[in-house]
Amino acid sequence: MSRIGRMPIAVPAGVTVEIAENNHVTVKGPKGTLERTLPSEMEIKSEGSEITVTRPNDLKRMKSLHGLTRTLVNNMVVGVTEGYTKVLEVNGVGYRASKSGKKLTLNLGYSHPVEMEDPEGLESVVEDNKITIKGIDKEKVGQYAAEIRDKRRPEPYKGKGIKYADEVIRRKVGKTGKK
Repeated sequence: MSRIGRMPIAVPAGVTVEIAENNHVTVKGPKGTLERTLPSEMEIKSEGSEITVTRPNDLKRMKSLHGLTRTLVNNMVVGVTEGYTKVLEVNGVGYRASKSGKKLTLNLGYSHPVEMEDPEGLESVVEDNKITIKGIDKEKVGQYAAEIRDKRRPEPYKGKGIKYADEVIRRKVGKTGKK
């Protein structure tokens, strides 16, 4: 049995979960509403203040979908109650990030500034050399953070670039002169 798939999802007060046909799940909470169509083979039941996900049989595909479905529903519930954040750090001489309106402008040592527009439902905040991305959809928050990081990944010699706050860069020793 899937250890994650078996665990019930606690639904906090102020959150409503609706399960329509074809496993179309709608979660409404204080921070907003999320919708998602989950695999129709899984059985999602809402009993009182918790949700359970069960699988029809023990085929490999069903086993892999079981934990995934439960995690996706749980991420939606957590998203509408607490929301998700990702913190990125900009390191390097002359590397800067600034924000005006919904536009995020990155100066990353290129001949031009890189401009990015905040996607729908996400918000980015810049303070000093940190960029914080906030939103209710875990997938979108992670995707936008990855796109920002992709503009200049951290390099292993000096550690310049954009990295996640909790990321550890494996440093390399530079070249040494011949004697």
